[in-house]
Amino acid sequence: MFLRNKNLSSSVSTDMMKKQKRYEALVKALHADIFRYAMWLIKDKAIAEDVVQETFLRAWKSLDSLKDEGAAKSWLITILRRENARRFERKQFDLVDIDDVSVADPINFGDVVLEHRELRRIIGDLSEEYREPLMMQILMGFSGDEIAEQLNLNKNTVMTRLFRARNQIKEALLGDQTKGEQVNG
Repeated sequence: MFLRNKNLSSSVSTDMMKKQKRYEALVKALHADIFRYAMWLIKDKAIAEDVVQETFLRAWKSLDSLKDEGAAKSWLITILRRENARRFERKQFDLVDIDDVSVADPINFGDVVLEHRELRRIIGDLSEEYREPLMMQILMGFSGDEIAEQLNLNKNTVMTRLFRARNQIKEALLGDQTKGEQVNG
C-alpha cells in the first residue's frame, strides 16, 4: 500500500513538472505578443498588465485543454479577449458633467509624436470590423487564416476588411495632407 502511494505521488510530481515546463515555455514565447495586444486593446498599461496576468492564470488552469501548441497564440488571444470583456460585465461607470472638467493643453510635442497620435486617431476611428483584424495582423502577426479563425469569419472576408482598413487609413492621411495644404497655401 505504501509503495503504491509513493509511485502515484511520484507520477503526479512528474506530471506537474511537465506542465510547469510547458507553461513556462508558453509564457516565455508569447508573453510579449499577448501584452502588446492587450495594450492595443485596453490602452492602459496597468490594466493591460492585470488582464495579461489573469489571462496566463486562466491558461495555467486549463493548460491541459491546449492540444495543439501551434494554436497557443490564438488560444491566449481568445482568453485575453474574454478577460477584457469580464472587466465590463458588472462595472458601473462614474459620469461627470463635461462642463465641470478642465483639460490642460498639452506641451508642444515633436512631429513624430503628433504623427503617431494622428495615426492612432485614424485607426481608432475605423469601425470595429476593420480595426480588429488590422490590429491582429499588425500587432500580433496573425495571418489571414488565423484572423479568420479567431473572429469566426471567412478568410476572404478578413482579407477584404484588411484591404478596406488600409485604404481608409490612406484616404484619411491623404485627406489630412490636402487640408493642410489648403490652409497653408
